[in-house]
Amino acid sequence: MRAPGYWHQPSGLLSRLLSPLAALYAAGTAQRLSRGARERVGVPVICVGNLNAGGTGKTPTVIALAEMLQARGLAPHVVSRGYGGALEGPVRVSDTAHRATHVGDEPLLLSAFLPTWVAKDRLAGAKAAVEGGAEVILLDDGFQDARLAHDLSLVVVDAARGFGNGQVIPAGPLREPIEIGLARADLLLSIGPEDAQTPFAATWGEQITLPHLTGALQPLPTGLPLQGLPVIAFAGIGDPGRFFATLRGLGADIKRAEPLADHQRLSETFLTRLQKDAKTQGAQLVTTEKDAARLPQRFRQAVMTVPVRLKLDDPAPLTDALDRILGSKTG
Repeated sequence: MRAPGYWHQPSGLLSRLLSPLAALYAAGTAQRLSRGARERVGVPVICVGNLNAGGTGKTPTVIALAEMLQARGLAPHVVSRGYGGALEGPVRVSDTAHRATHVGDEPLLLSAFLPTWVAKDRLAGAKAAVEGGAEVILLDDGFQDARLAHDLSLVVVDAARGFGNGQVIPAGPLREPIEIGLARADLLLSIGPEDAQTPFAATWGEQITLPHLTGALQPLPTGLPLQGLPVIAFAGIGDPGRFFATLRGLGADIKRAEPLADHQRLSETFLTRLQKDAKTQGAQLVTTEKDAARLPQRFRQAVMTVPVRLKLDDPAPLTDALDRILGSKTG
């Protein structure tokens, strides 16, 4: 099931017709990334990014990294551009003072776990975070940023979608060619169940020459009674179908699934309609953590949130990389 705004891969013929534009896009990205030396800010910077346009699972990855760093006794801060937010920043996100329209849904969600900064200029955001006490920077979606130096770059990909047709925008879903992007990365993380990981490895394995982590998003036990519960579900993430599959796996009785565009605004009209439909069908409204961050205040009590967390199959390559860049900084 695809939401409006989900990346629709061009057909083979259309992709070939668009290839000259894709070459220009790739050249522009390469030129921007080659301008001057990146600046360091005095603390390690861990970049969580992607090659694909759209959601791939970066936010759960940032949360998992934050927990690993906090377990080492460190104080990580997130720096994000705040997709869809109106603030230029740098500004530290407050879940009481800010809304998703100010700072973006992902920073608002992340601010519940650790200090989070929004800045259109990521370098300025990182400097503000260091002044605010950051011992490690988690750079959310900054792999193609040309100004801030990275000590560790982790590229995240949805195992089910992979790298699409392997072509750059607009001929395909990629921000830059696979071989160029992965050459700059330190680790690749593919997120998805085993039945997605196997074909991903078969399709893209020959192009993966860096350490490859695998993991899956698993629902966080909350004690909420989902087994047999009639629900109307809605999700505006990179792949809404992944969330609906999670609900089915938890035994929810999905009366309707509403896929939305990634970061889509949740209007009062839309939510009022869903609320009326849920009442008529005796169903519970359910959404993701990221979507819940965009809910208007008066709807928050009416919508159940089902959080998920990233579980790595083998975290050793990541823990080894953290040991390498953190060294004596580990508490």
